[in-house]
Amino acid sequence: MKKIEISSENNYKIDDDLILFKFSNIDQQTKSIFFETKTNFIQFHFCLKGECNFIYNNGSYCLPLKNEISILLYNPIDPLPVDVRIDPETRLISLLISIEKLHGLFSKDSETIPFLSENNINKKFYKDKPLSPSMLAILNQLLNEKIGSNVKSLYLKGKIFELLSVYFNASTNLDVDLCPFLSDDNNVKKIKKAKEIIIDRMADPPSLVNLSNEVEISVKNLKEGFKQVYGNTVYGYLIEHKMNVARQMLTSKNYNVNEVAIHLGYSTSSHFISSFKNKFGTTPKKFITSN
Repeated sequence: MKKIEISSENNYKIDDDLILFKFSNIDQQTKSIFFETKTNFIQFHFCLKGECNFIYNNGSYCLPLKNEISILLYNPIDPLPVDVRIDPETRLISLLISIEKLHGLFSKDSETIPFLSENNINKKFYKDKPLSPSMLAILNQLLNEKIGSNVKSLYLKGKIFELLSVYFNASTNLDVDLCPFLSDDNNVKKIKKAKEIIIDRMADPPSLVNLSNEVEISVKNLKEGFKQVYGNTVYGYLIEHKMNVARQMLTSKNYNVNEVAIHLGYSTSSHFISSFKNKFGTTPKKFITSN
């Protein structure tokens, strides 16, 4: 197992209370990362692609983090060092922010955030959550940014604050205690399976009726549940995913516009170009030349 060295390439200390880590494992072997943290820091870990495993208690406990899932960890009592195994073809972003700084950002609304409330601020906290298309878009911007050193800190801080605002957005934040439909774990699994199906078959996705039949849920519950879990419609989510894949493929410069369009299932390159421009405000060709 190869160890990833923590360097300025993947460690961005915005200030004493805010640190960003970015890791991409493009090799064909698992990589290991370890770094210490302070007890007053809240940890956000976002898996954009692939899978990784967080190791605790000297290897006695393993917490998996799968594709397009995030976890939030906070332990004000005991140190919680980050010890993670990153699988091949995995992209991970970790954000560490002090409880004091986060509380300051949400001072007027702290009671709406469970671990910032007065009753819970000194208690351990854990939450896993799917990455919405909006969160994925911001995370990919953080991962692929090519900003000059003179403004990088300002850019990263702005994107981190944007990410936190989307993460804590009450309208999209999954809360099973307030949603009778999603309190049924079986339905949640069906919604997640539906998402996996449309991602796996993004070039030729099933219709809503066929998708609902495949995961054994009504079309109505599929549409409502998907919006509650992922903050978007089924096909709205799929388009967001396609555009993020398109951006990654174009950024690599290993594919031309027509190849990307075919990979994503567009019948014509002009249709793809139109969708890309609607999303990013520029054409794929101009995007390639500017990166």
